[in-house]
Amino acid sequence: MSLKEPLPVAPDTADAQAGGPHRATAWPEARAAAVRAGVSARAGRAPLGVPLGQALGQVLAEPLLALTDLPPFDTSAMDGWAVAGPGPWTVREDGAVLAGHAAAAAAVDGEAVRIATGARVPTGTTAVLRSEHSRTEHPRTDSVSAPGGALLHALREVVPGQDIRPRGQECRSGDELLPAGTVVTPAVLGLAAAAGYDELPVPPRPRVEILVLGDELLTAGLPHDGLIRDALGPMLGPWLTALGADVLATRRIGDEAEELYAAVTGSTADLVLTTGGTAAGPVDHVHGVLEKAGATLLVDGVKVRPGHPMLLARLGAEPTGTEPIGSELTRAEHVRHLVGLPGNPLAAVSGLLTLAEPLLRALAGAASEAGDRTPTPPRVLVQDEVHGHPYDTRLVPVVRRGGRAVPLRYNGPAMLRGIAAADGLAVVPPGGARPGQDLDVLDLPWATAEGAVPAQGACFT
Repeated sequence: MSLKEPLPVAPDTADAQAGGPHRATAWPEARAAAVRAGVSARAGRAPLGVPLGQALGQVLAEPLLALTDLPPFDTSAMDGWAVAGPGPWTVREDGAVLAGHAAAAAAVDGEAVRIATGARVPTGTTAVLRSEHSRTEHPRTDSVSAPGGALLHALREVVPGQDIRPRGQECRSGDELLPAGTVVTPAVLGLAAAAGYDELPVPPRPRVEILVLGDELLTAGLPHDGLIRDALGPMLGPWLTALGADVLATRRIGDEAEELYAAVTGSTADLVLTTGGTAAGPVDHVHGVLEKAGATLLVDGVKVRPGHPMLLARLGAEPTGTEPIGSELTRAEHVRHLVGLPGNPLAAVSGLLTLAEPLLRALAGAASEAGDRTPTPPRVLVQDEVHGHPYDTRLVPVVRRGGRAVPLRYNGPAMLRGIAAADGLAVVPPGGARPGQDLDVLDLPWATAEGAVPAQGACFT
C-alpha cells in the first residue's frame, strides 16, 4: 500500500491490554514479501563478469553453459596401452602418448602404444588396456615371430571402448551445466574452469547503507546520564557483509525528521537499513519520512516477537499492478528499499533475519525467478519446552547440541547475551513448542552445522 493511503489501524486499547493479535503481517508472509521485493529490484541489473578466483560464495546470474565438449576429445582414463584390433599386439617403438601433447599417429590393427591418463587417444584405437592387466613378451634373438618388437598380451578380456572417455561424455558444447541461482562452490569453480570459463557472471553485490537513529546513543565509554552505548552500529555492518552485501556506510542520525529524510532520499544504496523510530513515539519519524518521500509500504509490522514494529518499504518506482512478479518496474529508475528495524538489539536482529536477509539474498540472485519462495530453514528437534506468544511467532536464540536445538536464556528484546552465544534462531509458533518438537532454525551466517561452543557465561534455559 502507498503511504498516501490510510495507514493500518492500530488495535484498540482493550484489545492491546488483553494481549490480543495486532494487525500486522504474518511472519512467513513478511519473509515472502521481502523475497518478492528483492527479485523485483534485481530485474534489469546487469550481471558482472568476476574472475573465477573471486566468485566463491556468490551465485550464478545466468545459466552456466558448456563452452566446449567435455572431454574435448577422446582421452585415456588410465595409464596403459592404446590397442587397435584383436591381440596380441606389436608394441610400437615411437614413444608413449602423453597428456598435453599433440595427437599420436593413427593406430593400426595389431599395434599397441604406451598411453598416459588424460592423453588424447590415437585415431583407430579399439580400447585402452591397463598396465596391470597386460603382459609384455620380448622376442628371442633367434625368433622371427615379432620382427617389429615386443608383443603385448592381455590378461583379461578386452572390451571395445574400455577405459576411454569419449568426446562429449560429460557434456556437449551449449549444454546447460548449472542453472542460474546456483551458489558458486569450489566444485562449481572447477567445473567452470573445465568448461572453458575465465570469469563467471554474478549479480552485483547489493549496496547497503545503515542509519542508526537516536540521540541517546554513545559511540564510546560507559553508559551515563540516560545515554546508552550503540550496540547496533558495530554489529550490523559486519553481519551484512557476512551476508554478501557491500556496506557503503554506517551513519548516526539524531532524532530529527529532516535529517533522516535527507539521509534516506539522498542514499544511493539498494537497501537503506534504519534502527529504531518505527513505532509511534514522539521521536519515531520513520513512517512520516517514508510518507513524505512517496514510498510504498510493503510490510508494516510483523506478527513476531521480538521485533514486531519492523517494516519494509519501496523507495522509487511503484508498480502499476500489471507487471509479472520478478519483472523490472522501470529501467530508467533505480528501485531501492528501506528496512526499518526496531531499536532494541535482539528485536533488530529479528528484523534483520525476517526482512533484510531474504531481500538481500533475492537481490543477489539466491531466490527463484518467480519470486514466490523463501529459503527453507533446516528443521531441528528442540530439546526443551519453549514458551510462545499467544498469537505471534517467536524467534528464540538456540545452540545446536547432538542434533538438537537448545534454547538459550537472555532472549529479551533488548538483550544480546543470548544471540552472542547462539548459532541460530528457532522459529517458535504461537503457543510455544514442546520438547522434541521439530522447529525451523534460522542459521546465523557464521554458524557451523553443529554450532560453536557457547561463550563462557552463556546460560541455557
